[in-house]
Amino acid sequence: MQKLVLALAAPLIALNAVAEPKTAAPNRPVAYFAANCANCHGTDGKASGAIPALAGRDRAYLEETMQAFKTGARPATIMHQLAKGYSDEEIAVLADYFAKQK
Repeated sequence: MQKLVLALAAPLIALNAVAEPKTAAPNRPVAYFAANCANCHGTDGKASGAIPALAGRDRAYLEETMQAFKTGARPATIMHQLAKGYSDEEIAVLADYFAKQK
């Protein structure tokens, strides 16, 4: 009986995991934070100007760069101020998001 319950429940658990968006903060989907980047880096990080594209970049590079902006180790005109507004967890989630964009 227990195996039957587990067999019936497994697809529902899997479906729930796929249906719920990943969040960078409570009740805030990743797209909420990524939208802040779109002003300069383009929709989904696909910039087409002088500002670098984020889409498809290495996750570790993106995370390290944001951390460098946040700590002031990397000079910037505006990114150091923006980066300070994100937690380390949010930076990691954003880096993962942009790294997965084509």
